[in-house]
Parts: sequence; structure tokens; C-alpha cells
Amino acid sequence: MTQLPNPPDDFEALCRMSASFGSNPMHIQGAGGNSSIKDDAVMWIKASGTLLADALTKEVFVATDLDRIRQALDANDPVADQPAQFLFPGGSGLRPSIETSLHAVFPHRVVLHTHCIHTLALAVRKDARERLLEKLEGFDWAFVGYTKPGANLARSVQSVLTPEIDVIVLGNHGLIVAGETVEEVHSLQNRVHEALHCDPHVADVPDLRALKHCAQGTDYELPDDLSLHQLGLDAGRVTQVTEGSLYPDHVIFCGVAVASLKQDETVENAVQRLTQSGAPAPVWLIVPGGGVIVRKGASGPARIMMRCLADVMARIPGDAELSYLSSDQNNELLDWDAEKYRQKLNAN
Repeated sequence: MTQLPNPPDDFEALCRMSASFGSNPMHIQGAGGNSSIKDDAVMWIKASGTLLADALTKEVFVATDLDRIRQALDANDPVADQPAQFLFPGGSGLRPSIETSLHAVFPHRVVLHTHCIHTLALAVRKDARERLLEKLEGFDWAFVGYTKPGANLARSVQSVLTPEIDVIVLGNHGLIVAGETVEEVHSLQNRVHEALHCDPHVADVPDLRALKHCAQGTDYELPDDLSLHQLGLDAGRVTQVTEGSLYPDHVIFCGVAVASLKQDETVENAVQRLTQSGAPAPVWLIVPGGGVIVRKGASGPARIMMRCLADVMARIPGDAELSYLSSDQNNELLDWDAEKYRQKLNAN
């Protein structure tokens, strides 16, 4: 096939489902997540850097050659990590999602990948498998440990897939549900989300006056979103979020882990300490026992990911042991052309 194919009859239903979950930050934050639908040898998938929330108002899906993607994966061809190579000509010019190969390994027609908060709150824990066993009884599911998104992750998922499995939990990453119809996937996503439900815990009330005094005269300010302060009000949470990074989108838009002021340290001294090795100024800082301050001009996607982390951590006990991305895993995300492209689109 050399020309752009027509979408399947239930493509509009896919767009409606995508927009519904894409506009709900408990399922998807910003440009995260993706969905797809297969029509014989064609797979329509969300384009990199676009928002599922826009699926009813903008062109966010692109058509890819499903057979060629699968052939590249089977042959261990490096082109499997270059999803733009599988586009049909005549489209919008957007690149397919960096997770195109991940969708391709599913035999199901419809696939939805989200970064749902309840899933992340479990998938970042060292005891994730045990916790999931308790909550996903009755589902046909599998767990896959963290792997950088792309062909290697696709192969890891493929290695655990059976005809029955339609739910995959990705360690330090998110959730995938699959089915033959849009309606089936929509229902399954909601049922898994409910099964993984974790109640949030509010630590305390921030001292906004003290935070304003701390930020006065600096490049930092108080966030509009008061829920972010919960990250700085519980000693256990402060330790957890400053220890390392928990999932890819946080690294991409907010940097590695979260920086914190040391005892009796000023904001200026903290920034000087954190940037002396050449690193950029942190997009936000924890004031232990007080709350959080955010760099003026921090991007919209960064602020969205700040809220995501606050929502995730509110559902994790302060004494829970977490599984962090390694230094190499952080670095490969930060120095990744596909993510730089997505950041550029998000900035626009």
C-alpha cells in the first residue's frame, strides 16, 4: 500500500475514548499515553507529542504499516526504534508515538496505554508484583519490569503475552489494556483502574506565609496548585521523591528526582549547589516541612508532571520501599532524540 489508507469504521469511537481518558489526569497527564486501532495491515496510532485529550478536535493519529513494524521487530532490525519509517505517505507530517512497536506486538485490534495514577502508585514499589496480585485477581494480566520505551520494551511485553492476557502493568511506567473493540477496551480500562484504586493521604497544611518569605527575591514562586505542597510536608515523602526518579515522563519534563533545600539553606545557595556541575536550575524545590516552590516560567508540561507526582505519592505510604530508575536509565531518557522531539512539540 503506497497511499494513505482510510480509517476504520470505528475510528471515531476510538477518538471519543481517547479524548475521554486523555482529559482525565487520573488516567493520562499531558501528552503521555497513547492509543491505537488495527485495520488489517494498518495500525492507526497517536502521534508523538500530541494529546489524546485533543482526539476529537485535532488530527492526533497517524497510519503506520503494521506488517513492516512486526517484521522489523522479529528481525531485531534497528529500524523498529524509528517509527517514522513506517508511516504511510500523505499524512500530517507528525511522527508516530515512540511506543508504536509496543502496540504492534498485541494481537488485539484496540490498545490503550495510560499512566494512570493508581497504577503508578503500585508500579513504582519494590513489592509491586505482590500488591498487584492482591488487586488484580480475576483479570488476565502480566507484569513487565521497567525497560526504556521502544522496541526492547515491545519485545519484553511480547515475551509474556498469551492469547488470554489483555492487561499489562509496566513497572515504573504505566498500564496497557487491549481488546477487540473500543467499547471492550474502554470498559476494561475503567475496571482495572477501579481495582487498583488507592486512597490518597493528605499529610498536613502548608505554611504559605513562610514559603512566600523563602521564595521572595528569587526565581521561584509558590505554585497555583496547593496539592504540590504535600510532597514537602511529610519526611517520608521528602526522602522518597529526592532519592531518585520513578517513571520516564517525570525525567523528561522535570529532570531527575526532585531537589530539596538542606537545613538552613537559602534558595540561592541551593540553586548554586545544584547547578555547579553544569546542571540546569531545578524546575521546583522542596522546602522540607513547608511545601514546594516552583521556578517562574516553568513549562505547562512540567507543572502537569509535578501534579502527577503529587497524586502518585499521596497514594504511597511514606515508609514504602520504592524502585528507582538507575543513573543510566535516567541519562538515556534525557539524551533521547525521540523525547527531545516530543518536548519540542509540547513547548509549541
